[in-house]
Amino acid sequence: MKENYKNTCFKKIEEAEVYDVAIKSPLEFAKNLSKRLGNKIFLKREDLQPVFSFKLRGAYNKISKLIKAKKIKKLVAASAGNHAQGVALAAKKLSIKACIVMPKSTPEIKIEAVKSLKAEVILYGDSYDDAYDYALKKSKSSQIEFVHPYDDLDVIAGQGTIGIEIINQIESKPDYIFVPVGGGGLLAGISVYVKKVSPKTKIIAVEPDDSDCFHQAYTTRKRVKLKHVGIFADGVAVKQIGEKTFKLTKDIVDGSILVSTDEICSGIKDLYEETRTIAEPAGALSIAGIKKFIKQKKIKNKNIVSIFCGANMNFDRLRHVSERSDTGELNEMLIGVTIPETPGSFKKFCSTIGKRSITEFNYRYSDANKAQVFAGIKLNSGLSEKEIVMKALKKSNFKVIDLTHNEMAKLHIRYMVGGVCNSIRNEKIFRFIFPEKPGALHTFLNAIGSRWNISLFHYRNHGAAFGRVLVGLQISNKEKPALLRHLNSLNYEFSEESNNNAYRLFLS
Repeated sequence: MKENYKNTCFKKIEEAEVYDVAIKSPLEFAKNLSKRLGNKIFLKREDLQPVFSFKLRGAYNKISKLIKAKKIKKLVAASAGNHAQGVALAAKKLSIKACIVMPKSTPEIKIEAVKSLKAEVILYGDSYDDAYDYALKKSKSSQIEFVHPYDDLDVIAGQGTIGIEIINQIESKPDYIFVPVGGGGLLAGISVYVKKVSPKTKIIAVEPDDSDCFHQAYTTRKRVKLKHVGIFADGVAVKQIGEKTFKLTKDIVDGSILVSTDEICSGIKDLYEETRTIAEPAGALSIAGIKKFIKQKKIKNKNIVSIFCGANMNFDRLRHVSERSDTGELNEMLIGVTIPETPGSFKKFCSTIGKRSITEFNYRYSDANKAQVFAGIKLNSGLSEKEIVMKALKKSNFKVIDLTHNEMAKLHIRYMVGGVCNSIRNEKIFRFIFPEKPGALHTFLNAIGSRWNISLFHYRNHGAAFGRVLVGLQISNKEKPALLRHLNSLNYEFSEESNNNAYRLFLS
């Protein structure tokens, strides 16, 4: 039964109609990356599609089939980005009306891109799930077809044409293909086709480590629904892998690898240096996974394909990407150091660091005996050099902690270093994520309420669909259960950071 299902999908891929809107994207040899990574790296350039993403393939194939079978005149879809543009372009090309439901947190650039393709846009809810539920209701109440972003065989078949192109474009069969995963449509389409015609090619799924619905399903052999999904790689921020996509992939995908936000940012930098094109976070997942996999498995001299799946990047996110890319490839380390408040201490610290470049240096007088320093140090040889620096500082009797992978330190503390406030008592620290839209910060503050005194607050817009806030509240241990009940009732994702060593060192 399973094999028949795969055969049906394979046949649909062979018969898929996509080239009225899609191009046969080039498979480019990545000269610089190949030399650096010791393997032949090829980039499948889906960023060069008319909507800068592969999504129009599945959308067009599905819609063209619906028109032939049901003579539809209008359709509805839900999306926060690339699927919306793919559906809108396909509908325009096929001369039918499209209604796209998008979350209110969708960046204006994506909303305008969909409107420019003559689609109707409805803004609803704060998340994709809200928009998806509304679109389904509209589909039923208005009796119009709903075009799913991934869990549909015709959509999967459209994405599978990428697999056909890869096999036809590469001289020798690929040893590995690394595929980014959200709902699984791209993974299903590529793996079903490639595994049939090139069984020895290994398919590796790549996901963010905070949005790993496929990895968890693949590991446990059953679909799971994540409580929260990471928001940085918004193009793959899906809580549950598709039912059809998982059925097709669970037995033929060869492995799954997870990458961090910093590693994704490093991948964006790699793709820019190779192609002079800026990938969206989801678009850089494959190359981030390849780098990590090669290092872990010590792979050499293999043909490896990366799916450069999208380039719909908001310009104002580039600052965040640039800051995080160096730590992603360990070209920079971040440390917190306690320095004696005596003449010559800074000179001794700098001498211990040696001739390495200081990328960041934040200092604040603490008391008559000691000072706290938040520093960034440029590295040339990654982890081994970082360990050398840490050992040297400890040998010189500096109290030092490694903050390179401390999320709170990178998101908030580095912008807040201002010393300890000794008058604060009973302070608890919480990190929040909330949908970013006009008035969102004001709404957030209203939700928190005025029952507890705010003793610390940091907010910085990273150009994403969600805002990030660090809040200090003065609260006794006796009152804490009531506070937690209140925070849980707000439906904001949050975590307590009161014991984070970056907070302890610089702000408590």
